[in-house]
Amino acid sequence: MTNYILEYYEKIESGEINACKRIKQQYKKLVDDINNPKEPYIFDLELANKPIEFIETFCCTAQGSSMGMPMQLMLFQKAKLQATFGFVHQETKFRKYTEVFDLRGRKNGKTTENSALSLFMLIGDGEGSAECYFIATKLQQAYKGFEEALKMVSQSPLLSSHLKKRKTDLYFANTFSKLQPLASATQSLDGLHSHYVCVDELAAIKNRDIYDLMKQSTSAREQPLITTISTNGFVRDNIFDSQYDYACDVLDGKINDEHFLAFIYELDDVNEWEIEDCWIKANPALDVIKKRDELRGYVEKAKVDASFKPTVLVKDFNVKQSASTAWLSWETLNNEATFNIKEMGFKYGILGFDRSETTDLTAATLLLMKPNDDTIYSHSMYWLPSMTLLERSKEDGVPYSTFHTKGLLRTSGDYKIDMRDVLDWVVEIREQYGIYILWCGYDRWHVDDSTLDNFKSELGRDAMIPVRQGAITLSDPMKNFEADLRANLINYNNNNLTKMCLVNTEIKVDTNGNIAPVKGRDPRKRIDGTISHLCAYTILMDKKNDYLNMIG
Repeated sequence: MTNYILEYYEKIESGEINACKRIKQQYKKLVDDINNPKEPYIFDLELANKPIEFIETFCCTAQGSSMGMPMQLMLFQKAKLQATFGFVHQETKFRKYTEVFDLRGRKNGKTTENSALSLFMLIGDGEGSAECYFIATKLQQAYKGFEEALKMVSQSPLLSSHLKKRKTDLYFANTFSKLQPLASATQSLDGLHSHYVCVDELAAIKNRDIYDLMKQSTSAREQPLITTISTNGFVRDNIFDSQYDYACDVLDGKINDEHFLAFIYELDDVNEWEIEDCWIKANPALDVIKKRDELRGYVEKAKVDASFKPTVLVKDFNVKQSASTAWLSWETLNNEATFNIKEMGFKYGILGFDRSETTDLTAATLLLMKPNDDTIYSHSMYWLPSMTLLERSKEDGVPYSTFHTKGLLRTSGDYKIDMRDVLDWVVEIREQYGIYILWCGYDRWHVDDSTLDNFKSELGRDAMIPVRQGAITLSDPMKNFEADLRANLINYNNNNLTKMCLVNTEIKVDTNGNIAPVKGRDPRKRIDGTISHLCAYTILMDKKNDYLNMIG
């Protein structure tokens, strides 16, 4: 019989298989435990092969062109199963490992593998009255694994002759055992006596009680098994993060838990998502179960679609992200083109501003266009309270004093921005350059009635247009703005404060793929210049035909 753990580790060590740090850690430990057994546990190759032999003998795939064909487990799957089932107590032969954390990129055979394993746990593990469960946030998700198991049974005459599909479960009369899908409504999980639990998509489960209840439900079994299968997710500080951190601490030797196995397939560095040779680190079934061309297509799309990139990083490469992530790459946002506003002959512009009172910058942006020229020219000014200029420079690590000297930033008030200074700048634009502002976009929540009245008196009552700061309003403008940046159609005069704000801006993606700008966790990373641009750009997109007619 082949020891797949050793074979897999040898290929990792030789470089034939490009594995991530966490997989290397786990298999180094497993190989050491095989070569140097630690009492009271030994490695039993015959027991290690039992689930593999069962799955490849009795379970058939039910999807695609291979439907009806016996399952052929890949080397990484066989190594995992041998690790889970091969280490046993030298006297009782009960399994050492009772909990398995399995993190892989999507479409790497997790659900199919665990569906087949659930049948082994139901039939082949020798447990009387075994209760085997698929658990997920929604019953529909739990049913995926369960229905896959049903299809395997239906394709096997031998399995079909011993297993009976009842209303809510699959029943094995010989040992009075059952396999059942359950949703994560905690009130329905009390009183269980679990032998095998498969928690599907752990990252989607928000309530820690669910996992704890299922773990406690195995306490009376002699060799239970809980497997969690998941990709990474967007929700942070939940049960997934807790289990992931626990798994890493076990691998790092910070926690001694001899009953816990962790198979973490992920990129070692976020920048590896664009390096094709590294994709296998998070996708061990690449080229066999998961199609390389399909993944390549996802990556290429993510390079040009900011709203899609977080999904690829999280779901295909298991890169930990929050619901927000960086919006623009440096290649997209960097434009070193400049212009001299005095010499451009601009007549009309569209203003946008983002007001702060104390801590943040206040930013105002004027967008301008010329006839027969697709370029959108951006002229911006920034303000900080005079008494906080040095403090902000020190705390933010940004040379605001230098920007002030260069005329990119002005001071306003002592400790609080005076919006009359912003309005004075608007008047200055008109008087110095002959540029009249047609419309002004602003965030209504940051503008008081007095400020609004002052701007209306100067620009006109209908010129002030509120721009809601949410995904419904800003998603399309942001995507168009990004496309214009990529095409070098946004000339922001190489303003380093504007560039800083664009670099700092993160996006939050909702369930419909809409995006909205957000600050990162570091409050020192200002994004006010991005917001002022988006306020003006949103109005420009809405009024573009009228604007182009006005400028001739």
